[in-house]
Amino acid sequence: MRANQFVVAAAALCLAAALGGCTGGGGAAAGPPLSDITAADRAQTRDGGTVRWAVDAVPATLNVYQPDATADSALIARALLPGLFRVDDRGRVAPDPDYLAGADSTPAGHSPQTVTYRLNPAAVWSDGSPLSAADFAAQWKALSGADPAFRSTRPAGYDAIASVAQGSGPHEVKVVFKQPYADWRSLFSPLYPAARTSAADTFNQPLDGSFRTSAGPFTLAGYDRDAGHATLARNPRWWGERAKADGIDFTAVPAAGRIDALDHNTLDIAGLTTSVDRATADGAGAAAPPDAAALAEASAAALKRAEALPGLTVHRAPDAAFTQLTLNAAKGPLADPAVRQAVARAVDRQQVATAALGPLGLGAVPLGNHLLLTGQDGYRDNSGALGTDSPATLLDRAGWKAADGKRSKDGKPLALALLVPDGSATARRTADAITGELTAAGIAVTLRAVPADAFVTDHLAKGDFDLALFSWPVSAFPADARPLYAKPQPGPDGVPVLGRNYAGTGTAEIDRLLDRAAAELDPAARTSLLQQADARLWQLADVVPLYRRPDLVAVRNGVAGAGVYGFETPRYQDVGFRTT
Repeated sequence: MRANQFVVAAAALCLAAALGGCTGGGGAAAGPPLSDITAADRAQTRDGGTVRWAVDAVPATLNVYQPDATADSALIARALLPGLFRVDDRGRVAPDPDYLAGADSTPAGHSPQTVTYRLNPAAVWSDGSPLSAADFAAQWKALSGADPAFRSTRPAGYDAIASVAQGSGPHEVKVVFKQPYADWRSLFSPLYPAARTSAADTFNQPLDGSFRTSAGPFTLAGYDRDAGHATLARNPRWWGERAKADGIDFTAVPAAGRIDALDHNTLDIAGLTTSVDRATADGAGAAAPPDAAALAEASAAALKRAEALPGLTVHRAPDAAFTQLTLNAAKGPLADPAVRQAVARAVDRQQVATAALGPLGLGAVPLGNHLLLTGQDGYRDNSGALGTDSPATLLDRAGWKAADGKRSKDGKPLALALLVPDGSATARRTADAITGELTAAGIAVTLRAVPADAFVTDHLAKGDFDLALFSWPVSAFPADARPLYAKPQPGPDGVPVLGRNYAGTGTAEIDRLLDRAAAELDPAARTSLLQQADARLWQLADVVPLYRRPDLVAVRNGVAGAGVYGFETPRYQDVGFRTT
């Protein structure tokens, strides 16, 4: 489910980051498991009990398409609402039989593209009404952008739809596209009832404790933001395999308090990535990066304590997110592509990935693609597109001369500031490694740590950086990544609008390749276009992919079906307590 991957981007930006080197092109790299989930044998999972699951906060809305949605909005909504397709740990998508008897698109070359959804006849909302074309049509109109009264995050793809109508019967929906859309499987997941999406006034209202219409294995039983609990109970109208747990209590526990909560046996499932990475963060920010040794020591101690808690296992695997280095191509030395390429060539991604991920107990696999993650179906390392010229050759060509191990031009040293999230142990390990690599190439680097809440608004969005280290969430659908690399276009005042492309550059060719890939219905041809676009992105060298961000989740040993999901869709009806 990809509904709000970029809604939560600002929060994800300032998580742990790292960088890795310029390995040659090749296939999917061997590495750690792509998910780490406790076994969920339903025969060995008892009926009953309430699973206590940590969230950062009970969200203001469960409508994942609203601007106020968070990652916790999506986590809870997945248990309540239809997700038409399931995603596996390699990002492969298949219909969820609980909701779809099938779904087919007209093949490449047929116009117009028409997708036929055959709904499971048993699928009903908790008020007894069946899922229908009316739900699809209302959601399309709300998210297409045609009516500005709907305040939404405008997920990709809805604006490509021409019409939504009932097919040959009440359980068939036909969606006709005005232009082909390869990632059509990403749409309508989650699906909301038409009553909540058909009118702007209703759509724009926060979806909170008053929302009791579900079509998932659970329904919303309680919602108290002040007390920090969103409580789910079994849906009595659920037609699929019965949920094993009586309920799920999503409990608000800030990252700093999660290890204590696990120790006191008040949680069964808790993400610990931030708890470990920012074990010493005080949230105050700093003019200079905090002491690296102190950060590393506190992070290691937090992880060691979590691993030692009795009756718990710390699961670890790559997240559906990637860490990367953004180069500000809009000003200074980095406006020169040759200097950007020199920076990209100078950093040994493998070495830095080892430094960043090794202390967390994860295999260090550098990322070599901007559009597909390591392990994802179709992944290929295209970093070889940077060429074989050394950083020294590239800098010489750009006029930056070497003297006493440093580079200068017209009497000015080649000096860059590296923006990092304050208080992150992994970011500091990464930044130190990057600094060492760039210094060896004659590029002076100054670390600049800033608070997480100012990282985007005060620095990235304003172009107030040279280099920036942060993470992006991703989905299994490459079309979602286009805003990260789209060439900024002039706004009404003539000033380019960056959007999410904080590097401030791009090319018409890359945009065309991404647009062609988004419209290509032949899987092989689409993958080829994505690889071509990725190679051009490497040559542009305004974003250097680093590696898949690590994820750590503590799970009580008796709990089934929980852990690090990566791309994989959680199956909430299987989450419960094992009999043995």
